[in-house]
Amino acid sequence: MGWLFYTDGRVQTYADEKAEIARLCTFEGERRKTELVKACKVGSTWYAAAKVTNIDGTPVEDTTYVTDADGSITFAAVFLTRYDDGCWGYKDMEESAGPVESRAPLSLLALLSELKDPDSYAHAWRQRCQDWAAIPDYEEGDKIKLATPVTLTDGSTCQIVTATHYRRGRQKRRCYRIEETGGLVRLSKASLAGSELLSSTKGAASPVLAEFLAGRN
Repeated sequence: MGWLFYTDGRVQTYADEKAEIARLCTFEGERRKTELVKACKVGSTWYAAAKVTNIDGTPVEDTTYVTDADGSITFAAVFLTRYDDGCWGYKDMEESAGPVESRAPLSLLALLSELKDPDSYAHAWRQRCQDWAAIPDYEEGDKIKLATPVTLTDGSTCQIVTATHYRRGRQKRRCYRIEETGGLVRLSKASLAGSELLSSTKGAASPVLAEFLAGRN
């Protein structure tokens, strides 16, 4: 399915977007109905968990999903969104269709029904979401070894860096100090996948605290 844009201006704000995602995930046919359970926006992409039930109360049978204890199934939908000349548009796909965007929060994944096929597109998509969520959110002073060296714009590479920051106006922005040169570099979250924490200042005790703890032993 391609992109669909609204030219009537009905979607202008975050609240408008969320309401429209809820509307798109809510419908009722002769045999089944679907309702939104949870929706989360990451960047410009909306991730939704939608629950399907049979109107007559019988368990939902599906080739992709294992039926939950209450007889329903819950699947994930991905909505790519963007604004074009002030008009909001979206492109949607179900998780089993193999969407590329895969940053759904773990709280949303926890709501989904189990999958029957461990080799399915949906299983691979969920694993990518879990891998993304597992990337550490490093703190100031953490010394990190990247899984693979990162090539910089000048052709040099770096692999061991320390989390720090710089200021732009009143804003504090994350960057990393390169171990070999002392220079600063911005790294995407994706480049931190598989990285290793070498040392951290978070657990380092002050001399006063160390002396206090030593006196108690």
